Amino acid sequence: MQSQQDSEFIERVIHVNRVAKVVKGGRRFSFNAIVAVGDGKGRVGVGLGKANEVSDAIRKAGEAAKKGMFPVPLKKTTIPHQVTGKFGAGVVILKPATPGTGVIAGGTVRAVLEAAGIKDVLTKSLGSGNPHNVVKATVAGLQSLRQASDVAATRGKTVSELLGIRPKSAAGTNGAR
Repeated sequence: MQSQQDSEFIERVIHVNRVAKVVKGGRRFSFNAIVAVGDGKGRVGVGLGKANEVSDAIRKAGEAAKKGMFPVPLKKTTIPHQVTGKFGAGVVILKPATPGTGVIAGGTVRAVLEAAGIKDVLTKSLGSGNPHNVVKATVAGLQSLRQASDVAATRGKTVSELLGIRPKSAAGTNGAR
C-alpha cells in the first residue's frame, strides 16, 4: 500500500551536502539533503533531511517535503504571471512561456518546477547560488502566484473587468457609431 502511494509522487534529490564535525578521535561526517516532491499536477513540497547516512537523509527530506506540500496555480502548462521569489541572498525570476518552450531553468529550480508539473517556464536565478537559498526563493515565488479569478474575487470584479476585456455585445454597439 505504501509503495503505491509513493509512486504517485515525483521525487527529485536537489542537493546532498556532507558536513564534518571535528571531535577528539577525528572527524564525524553527517549528511543533509534537499528533496523536492510533487504530484506533477500543481502540488509541490520541498524538504530538508539530516542524518548520518545519505539514504536516511534523503528519506527524511522526502517525508518533510510531503508534509509541506502546497498548491501551485497553473495556466495550462505554465504559470499564470511573472513573479520574483526572494529568500536571503537568493533571487529567482519565474516567467510564463508559450507551449513547447520547456523548462528553461538551472538544476535547483528545475527540480522544483518539474515536480510541480510546470512544463513551460523561463527562469533566471540571481544572487546566491547556494542551493538552500535558491530552493527557498523558488518556493517563495511559487507561493506568491495567484489565479486571475482569485484576484478578481478579492477586488469584487469579474475576470474580464480585471483584464480590461469588454463584452462583444458592448463592443459592437460602440464601434457602430
